Amino acid sequence: MKKRAFIPLLLLSILLMIPLAVSAEQQPEVIAGKMAVKLTRGLANAVTAPVELPKQIILTGRDMGAVGYLVVGPLKGIGMTFYRGIIGLTETVFFAVPQPGYYDPTIDPAYVWEGWEPTRRDMTPIVSESAK
Repeated sequence: MKKRAFIPLLLLSILLMIPLAVSAEQQPEVIAGKMAVKLTRGLANAVTAPVELPKQIILTGRDMGAVGYLVVGPLKGIGMTFYRGIIGLTETVFFAVPQPGYYDPTIDPAYVWEGWEPTRRDMTPIVSESAK
């Protein structure tokens, strides 16, 4: 009786261990490729960090109007410039470390040239009262 219960449990444990064994064996080329992407992403973010200043002015001004262009946008731009620069330097220095996640980007969007498209709220047409 115990022998009959042992064999299905053994087969079940083997079946459950197969995905772990397969995922543990990553090809060195894949790991090296992800490390290279993290290194180039870090260098790109460190070099292009000053572009955050006009980007944040434009995006905030589009959302908030004149106050966004004159006050909030420049402040967000200065903060994001330093933040993207520090993240870029961190990813450049620690490109061989598989953190966060598994060589995932630390900042979203991953590059300064991404995220310029208007949000869904900005794309809705403004209907004037006279058109109703």
